[in-house]
Amino acid sequence: MKKDICILPLVPVREKPSDRSQMINQLLFGDVVAIKDQYKSWLFAETLHDGYAGWVDEKQVTPFVDTYFAQLEEETPVFLNTEFTRATGPNGENLVLTLGSRLPLFRNNRFMLGEKEYQLPENISVLTGKQPAKKITETARKYLGSSFLWGGRSFFGTDCSGFTQIVFRMCGYPLQRDASQQAEHGTLVNFVEEARQGDLAFFENEEGSIIHVGILLDNQEIIHSSGQVRTDTVDHEGIFRTDLKKYTHKLRFIKRILP
Repeated sequence: MKKDICILPLVPVREKPSDRSQMINQLLFGDVVAIKDQYKSWLFAETLHDGYAGWVDEKQVTPFVDTYFAQLEEETPVFLNTEFTRATGPNGENLVLTLGSRLPLFRNNRFMLGEKEYQLPENISVLTGKQPAKKITETARKYLGSSFLWGGRSFFGTDCSGFTQIVFRMCGYPLQRDASQQAEHGTLVNFVEEARQGDLAFFENEEGSIIHVGILLDNQEIIHSSGQVRTDTVDHEGIFRTDLKKYTHKLRFIKRILP
């Protein structure tokens, strides 16, 4: 099975093999994909961390030898916890990195792309392994103000489930891509009053389908991507927007992901 890696800051994953097709997902730097099919210059790629598939331009992902990807599968992933930085390669070339980028084979502020080593600035922050609930909410707050973007999962634009997925992935807890899929994770919390920071709250439409998800904070607040990444109050009915003086999302249930 052929594998490629994303070495650009962001790459759109499209529903169909065309630049005009809607974006349904994004690859971030360091994401690894399995190539399932090809149509002209388009690759049907499945992200290894969640099995989500779509079409990417072959010019925007890069192949390496199988032994390199085998090393990536064995390591505990390391993620950039700084909003924006650059990495410098052996010939002075720069790579642009954003919050949530995976840093492959990271050691001592350096990472490897194939046989090339890249140096990061000394002041960067990284995350690796399972983090406590406080770190999850701290990481989520780094995205405050980011625009809502359908299919996005980055600092520059994210949808609701892309936001929860990247935050939890950075903190060592893999989630599926869509809100309805994420609703299958974790254990049920019976009441809002019993919820803890770091729990996921899921919301439904009039037909009862899960359409929205956010991360609970302390004091019955939620951080979620709706228009932008923002905080609002939440109770047993749902999300209440104080600026609009109305409920905008109907609560379905709460799930606890952390043990």
